[in-house]
Amino acid sequence: MGGLSRTPSLWQAARVPDASSDLAADRSRYDRATAHLDPPLAVVDLDAFDANASDLVRRAGGKPIRVASKSVRCRALLERVLSRDGFAGVLSFTLAESLWLARSGIDDVLLAYPSADRSGYAELASDPKLARSVTVMVDDTDQLDLIDAAREGGTQEIRVCLELDTSLRLLGGRVRIGARRSPVHSPTRLAELARSVTRREGFRLTGLMAYEGHIAGVGDAAPGNWARSRGVRLMQAAAKRELAARRAAAVRAVRRVAPGLELVNGGGTGSVQHTAAEEAVTEIAAGSGLFVPRLFDHYTSFTGRPAALFALPVVRRPGVGVVTVLGGGYPASGAPGPDRLPQPYLPEGLRYDKQEGAGEVQTPLLGPPADDLLVGDRVWFRHAKAGELCERFDTLHVIEGDRVTGTFPTYRGEGHTFL
Repeated sequence: MGGLSRTPSLWQAARVPDASSDLAADRSRYDRATAHLDPPLAVVDLDAFDANASDLVRRAGGKPIRVASKSVRCRALLERVLSRDGFAGVLSFTLAESLWLARSGIDDVLLAYPSADRSGYAELASDPKLARSVTVMVDDTDQLDLIDAAREGGTQEIRVCLELDTSLRLLGGRVRIGARRSPVHSPTRLAELARSVTRREGFRLTGLMAYEGHIAGVGDAAPGNWARSRGVRLMQAAAKRELAARRAAAVRAVRRVAPGLELVNGGGTGSVQHTAAEEAVTEIAAGSGLFVPRLFDHYTSFTGRPAALFALPVVRRPGVGVVTVLGGGYPASGAPGPDRLPQPYLPEGLRYDKQEGAGEVQTPLLGPPADDLLVGDRVWFRHAKAGELCERFDTLHVIEGDRVTGTFPTYRGEGHTFL
C-alpha cells in the first residue's frame, strides 16, 4: 500500500475498505475528467453518490430517510436525493437555512437544533407557507418563550418537534456516553414537555426526535486497534438495547398527550438498519452516507463509496520524498486531532508532516509517491466530514464516468454561510 505500515497511524492515509475499488483507476479518471480545470477544486462523483443513496434506502428497509442537509450543503444534490424513492424531507441545521429551503420549494423541513434566531421566528410566524413547511426543535419551555417574544404580531401556528436525549447513562448517571444535546432524558419528562407545548396557544406538537450520535457516528472497526473496536461494539450494543426500550416508552408517553404525532425521527448513517428496526421510529435521518467522508470508513454496518473529493495542485518539490500542495488546511469540527484532517487519498501512500500538518496556504506531503509527482500535478483529498467540504468551495464539479457533466453551486456558492 504505497509505503504505509500494516497498522497506519492517523497521520497516514488509510485505504478505504472497499476491495472492488481500483484507486489508481479512480485517480486517472478524476485527473482526466478535470484536466481542463485549475485546482484547487472540489468534485462529486455522481455514480458513487447515487450508489450510496441506494444503499441507504436498502438499509432503511422501507422507512423513509430524511436527508441531513449539514452533511450535503448543496441544494442541487438535496433536490436530487429527494427525487428518489425512499427519501422524504430535509433535516436542517439552522432556522435561516430552513426558511431558505422552504422558500426554494422544499415543503418538509425539520430543524434539528433549537434556534435563537428572532428575526427568523418572526418571519416563520407571519408566513403561512413557511409555517406549513418548517418544524422547529424544542427541548425547553424557555425556547417557546423566545419564539413567542419574537413573533412581532405573527399569528401562524408553529410546528414543534421535541428532542429526547439519547445518551447512555451508567452508574446512576455518573457515567454518560453520548452527545450533550437535549436536557430531557426520561419519557416522563418528555411527556411533561409535550403537555407544555399542547397547552400553549400558537404551537402544534408534530414530532419527536432522538439522535443516537454515539451509535450512528462512531466507527466500530478502527484499523490496528482491536481493543478499541471491541469496546465500541460492546458500548453500542448496550446503548442500542437501552435506547430502543426508552425511545419506545417515550413515544408512547408523548402519544398519550398528542395522539396526532406525525413523525418519530432517529438514527444516522452508521445506524440506519438498527434504528429502522425499531417499531416506534417512523423515519431515519442520514446524510454523511451520501458523500462518505473519511470518518465513515471504519464501520461494520456498511461500506460506502467516497463521493466527494477535492484536488490541490503540487506547487513545490522541497526534496526527495516530499511535495508541497497549495492549501489543505481544512480541518473538520469536533475534538481536535489528526483524524479531523483531510485524508491525502490519491495517489495512495502520501501522509502529512507531523510538524506542519495541513497548512493555511501550503501543505507538505511525504511518502514515496511524492517522487513521481511533478509541479502542476494534483493530489486528491477526502474531507474528514461530509458537508463541511462545501464551506471551502463555491462549486462542486459533477463527474459522471470520466467526464465533468456539470457544476452544482454549494451553499457558499449561492451566497449562504449559515454557520
